[in-house]
Amino acid sequence: MKKASEYRAHAGECRRLATRMKDDSQRDYLLQMAEDWEEMARYRVGLISLHPELAKQGETEEEGLPPPIEGE
Repeated sequence: MKKASEYRAHAGECRRLATRMKDDSQRDYLLQMAEDWEEMARYRVGLISLHPELAKQGETEEEGLPPPIEGE
């Protein structure tokens, strides 16, 4: 699994690519992909909020979440 910030980076790349598309259907597809990446980022943040032990190194800090408690 990737960090939430990585999912957001993918969303940003989809949006950048969408600005270059002349075909409406291709642009719409990329914008939908961006929203899907954003949804995965939100899901990931929710997951590590409930299970901080699943967070990758530095992820809780990136997301402004409390760090996992040692031993839990």
